Amino acid sequence: MLARQNIRINALRMFSSSMKTMTTGGLPLDASKLKIVNKSTPSKPRPNDELVFGQTFTDHMLTIEWTKAKGWDVPEIKPYGNLSLDPSACVFHYAFELFEGLKAYKTSDNKITLFRPDMNMKRMNKSAARICLPTFDSDQLIALIGKLIEQDKHLVPEGKGYSLYIRPTLIGTTAGLGVSTPDRALLYVLTSPVGPYYKTGFKAVKLEATDYATRAWPGGVGDKKLGANYAPCILPQLEAAKRGYQQNLWLFGPEKYITEVGTMNVFFAFKNSKTGKKELVTAPLDGTILEGVTRDSVLSLARENLDPNEWEVNERYYSINEVAEKAEKGELLEAFGSGTAAVVSPIKEIGWQGKDINVPLLPGEQSGPLTKKVAQWIADIQYGRKTKDNWSRVVADLN
Repeated sequence: MLARQNIRINALRMFSSSMKTMTTGGLPLDASKLKIVNKSTPSKPRPNDELVFGQTFTDHMLTIEWTKAKGWDVPEIKPYGNLSLDPSACVFHYAFELFEGLKAYKTSDNKITLFRPDMNMKRMNKSAARICLPTFDSDQLIALIGKLIEQDKHLVPEGKGYSLYIRPTLIGTTAGLGVSTPDRALLYVLTSPVGPYYKTGFKAVKLEATDYATRAWPGGVGDKKLGANYAPCILPQLEAAKRGYQQNLWLFGPEKYITEVGTMNVFFAFKNSKTGKKELVTAPLDGTILEGVTRDSVLSLARENLDPNEWEVNERYYSINEVAEKAEKGELLEAFGSGTAAVVSPIKEIGWQGKDINVPLLPGEQSGPLTKKVAQWIADIQYGRKTKDNWSRVVADLN
């Protein structure tokens, strides 16, 4: 089994390396050419309690067209509005579409910062290369996103759990029903003032372990942020909801390996009775797992802050059967999902084979102790209370 897994991982790494050699011809993306058309009457900020995730948008959007013949055209910031596309555009018929999700935060020193945007741009370019859409200079797009935020900085909400969600999207716009490499594309960016992803706030959720449907598979595109990955996951989520669960815990293969939860990466904390240590574990990046920015942040902060004499932090394969066995022995400590939208989402229960696996929480609270710490570690950096390497990039100063 391990040999087969190593072959799979090496093959995926070779494929990933081949994608890095792909280049986009024509003019490069150039933030210095930006044109701005302002909305005539700026909107007023909505009260925080009226912000529903992804339903409110700022006054402006960024659009940049690309053609194979010319390369990247002049970037434009203009009032938020509809797109005009040919009905035969390849995005509609063959799913030439990818996106990213990142956030900007109003910090304690009255600045607006992006959280690790370089990671999102790197992943966006990998997704683009995988489906033959044009790549771009990451720093140029980050600069343009900064200009977009600056236009609507008065609409960035303030307070714990509130931020500006940013959705860069790249679509193929070539007209015609033939299946081929797109020779036209559109990159656009929307921004949305948001509060907590779940209406209930920071509360633990119930999951249904799902093996009758597969989120991703070896050699597929589960590690890319493509729109085509998401629609097939909605029906299993609805089925789980009928049985009282908020999300699916995705399993893979005859071993029932745990991969992700809903649209998030997932972490489990175990107690190792043999070594006396505790272990924080998540699935390895083998080509089926989305390379989450929050996932990477959790791993980095855990390795930095947890005492190595007490904790191991591992990326390894583990199954729902291992979780069930650990729970029976009292060795399951806690579990949580991680992603840009919800950041950290505690887990309290997992339905599996007609039974519920209970995940411990702190008495009277909605998370385990490590989950609570991880959420705080990340929030402290996002809201400017602490610094970490180059994770925060200032894009506007409100002073």
